[in-house]
Amino acid sequence: MTAAALAALALPPALGSAARAANEAPRAPFDQQILFKASQDPGYACFRIPAIVKTVKGTLLAFAEGRVNDCSDAGDIDLVLKRSEDGGRTWSPMRVINEGGGDTHGNPAPVVDRRTGRVLLAETYNPGRTDGKNCEVPCERTPHLQYSDNDGETWSTPRDLSDEILPKSWNSWYATGPVHGIQLTKGRHKGRLVVTVNAESWNGSRVTENHAALALSDDGGDTWRIGATDTYPISERDATFRQKPSEMTLTERQDGSVYVSGREQDGTDLGHRDHAVSRDGGESFTSPFSAAPDLYTPQVQGSTLRWGNRLLLACPGDPDRRRTMMIRSSYDGGRTWDSVDRGTVVTTDWSGYSDLVAVDDDRAGLLYEGGAVDARDEIRFARFTEDWLKPRRGPDPRTDDRARGARDAAVLGGATTTDGVFGGRAMAFDGEDDAVRLPYSSRLPLGTKDFTASLWFRYSARDGEQPLLWMGGVGTSQPQVWLRAEPANGRVRGLMTTRDGGSPPRTVSLDTAGAHNDGRWHHLALRRGDGRLTLFLDGTPLSRDDVPGSVSRNSPFGVHIGQRMDSRAHFDGAIDDVAVFGRALSDGEVERLGSDDGPSSAVKWDTVTWLPMDRVRAGN
Repeated sequence: MTAAALAALALPPALGSAARAANEAPRAPFDQQILFKASQDPGYACFRIPAIVKTVKGTLLAFAEGRVNDCSDAGDIDLVLKRSEDGGRTWSPMRVINEGGGDTHGNPAPVVDRRTGRVLLAETYNPGRTDGKNCEVPCERTPHLQYSDNDGETWSTPRDLSDEILPKSWNSWYATGPVHGIQLTKGRHKGRLVVTVNAESWNGSRVTENHAALALSDDGGDTWRIGATDTYPISERDATFRQKPSEMTLTERQDGSVYVSGREQDGTDLGHRDHAVSRDGGESFTSPFSAAPDLYTPQVQGSTLRWGNRLLLACPGDPDRRRTMMIRSSYDGGRTWDSVDRGTVVTTDWSGYSDLVAVDDDRAGLLYEGGAVDARDEIRFARFTEDWLKPRRGPDPRTDDRARGARDAAVLGGATTTDGVFGGRAMAFDGEDDAVRLPYSSRLPLGTKDFTASLWFRYSARDGEQPLLWMGGVGTSQPQVWLRAEPANGRVRGLMTTRDGGSPPRTVSLDTAGAHNDGRWHHLALRRGDGRLTLFLDGTPLSRDDVPGSVSRNSPFGVHIGQRMDSRAHFDGAIDDVAVFGRALSDGEVERLGSDDGPSSAVKWDTVTWLPMDRVRAGN
């Protein structure tokens, strides 16, 4: 099947192109095509779970789950493959390489042995269902392996790997990958094959532990064993756990260490991605997985690739839903990552699972789930050059955070100062891309404690969502605290969502009468204390019962001024004197915050943040 026969997708504007030899036609910095889709690949209702590798001969092998009856996770599922021998321009017809026959054969995790050319494919089986439901807990899941010695043209009969990489105590959920594995190229374990697995343990009545592990082979895939393993217990009292890394992707760093990045699934730590490192070829992790609280993603599988001086991460960028596929870069081996505003957007459509591959010397490829209506609509293959990625950017402009020990906040989008509330200066926001973002610090999450948030605002907008202060996650189920104006609804609103143990999230909100969009300065404060949540606007209080729990557990965490956390709304107006305190201020203290005495008189050891918003200076 040629590329012309595949449905083309709209391409983003070119951001530049690599230098070419004079006799070589220039390549587009970005192109993409639909690779798997039910309407073009008959016999399947849905395709999911992409994985891709490049063989020793340079052939690209794109794997996916072909879901026969519906898009559910535990139905009749085959493993399918398309091949490209020209760097992803054109692809072969789809072929079935492992037929489920009514059962689920999925979770492809391919890896290439570059010494022999053999392509190995780890995969996971479970009994299929016909009712569209997920696998019962505990789920009977078993790992298998098949291989190809002719660049994916034909495949061996799969063999069961349970005796090698499925410990008997891992008797609930189990999964290989799903994403490409790696072969180590450095150190005394050079040539070792490494793939990821994750599992759960069941004691007869409940899930008791989660396991994130690496499976290793030192003989080209003939035999396998479990290496590095990170296990977390699950609380019997409330069914919560600190972390639950799953669906891990791994990369060999330039120093030979292995970086492992995982989907964080419902753990109580902040963040939806966590990571760990192995420095002994995958035998052990140097420390347990730790979360990346300010790496905004939804709960979804992601993929990494070392490419030049960057480590790339492909993952949706909306922190509460599978949407906006994005490539982000790390320049320090995954220790830190570009923020969302520095990432390169592949699509603003719905998007989900992905895998990355080095296509040739100057192009990478991304195989990912995407769709205008649903992330499961189709699987696309995109190629891009490094010139298409956003270039490495210097430090953002800064504005002061005068809380003790705080780092200054980043000023985004070109926000500038304007006349302030008491004759000083305030920050002006253009309603397009201006914002102030606080760098993550462990002191910022408010958790279960009392707090008071205070600021001044001035605006004249007649419509749109006008975010003032955002702390925590976003969406209906993630812990968060925010203040915003809603002129079309004629109100200013304060909202808090909490999580308490294993209970579902709960939300409480307070609304003022009137939008206060008269172009004048107004003081706004939100206080949690003594079992009540109180919203003050120009000194007038509104109050209702609090809901128990943490306002910052179990979600990616950010603090933004003038911007929603997911960048889907920006404030059009001015904001002055933003302060958050880790306690419930008295009525008198709140009244002083609304005077020219301001936050400066209240800054104490329990001040979480205080931003005068009175100047913008160059970053450092």
